[in-house]
Amino acid sequence: MKRMGLPVFAFAIALAVVLSLPLSAHAQDASATYKSKCAMCHGADGAKVAGHDFSSAAVQKESDADLVAVITDGKPPKMPKYGDKLKPEEVKGLVAYIRTLKK
Repeated sequence: MKRMGLPVFAFAIALAVVLSLPLSAHAQDASATYKSKCAMCHGADGAKVAGHDFSSAAVQKESDADLVAVITDGKPPKMPKYGDKLKPEEVKGLVAYIRTLKK
């Protein structure tokens, strides 16, 4: 079995750290977007009675495309559309954030 040299190992560790940074930044952005756009109706934990309970099996079984559509196009009478207020990557981030609210 071939051994990995120290420079190669150090490079691999540095690369892994750099590649993991954008993921945590996106998660923080999605959390901030959720707090500013969604929490007032859906609650901080996604379970506020006035909105759909994001931790419920019914919401969690929805496809990502279905959740993107609801966020983008709204769901009358109460859910406004955010397609003109959020970038597509922010909408995808919200969907990923909603997935973290699973019971």
